Amino acid sequence: MNETQRRRALADVKEFFLRAGALAALLLVLFGVVFGLAIQPDDTMYPHFKPGDLLLYYRLPRSFAAGEVVVFTQDDRRCTGRVAARGGDTVEVTENALLRINGSLVAEPDIYETTPRYDSDVTYPLTLADGEYFILCDAREGAPDSRRYGPVTAENIAGRVIAIVRRNEI
Repeated sequence: MNETQRRRALADVKEFFLRAGALAALLLVLFGVVFGLAIQPDDTMYPHFKPGDLLLYYRLPRSFAAGEVVVFTQDDRRCTGRVAARGGDTVEVTENALLRINGSLVAEPDIYETTPRYDSDVTYPLTLADGEYFILCDAREGAPDSRRYGPVTAENIAGRVIAIVRRNEI
């Protein structure tokens, strides 16, 4: 190998490491700031999400609409739930396990269980302040959601789920 070939080989190695470093920095920014990954820990979002599913969520929106699935933190635990109501809305879980938002019954064709009240400190009707969200799990019986803990603040929401990768039953 002559001197020119050696220099070219060194330049190629240097370029490879520069590109690899740039790619690593880009991935760090993307998955540290813009996107996040979470694993669905339990069956609280069944049948839409199953335990072990990998969730890709978008961190940048700070406002969430009813029906969107979000990843949030409750009691130092990562949870997943569906936004039922947001700041300014009035929520009521009736004695006969129905959900009312702003006085209207909510039709939830993709939810297969009733929405029972829990014995908790949450009193109904509950009017949400700006930046608060009422989050419910899809598997409503016994799920740890806003019926137990109350409203979730925007600061405790990591982001909106935008994609799911099935780990089981592919």
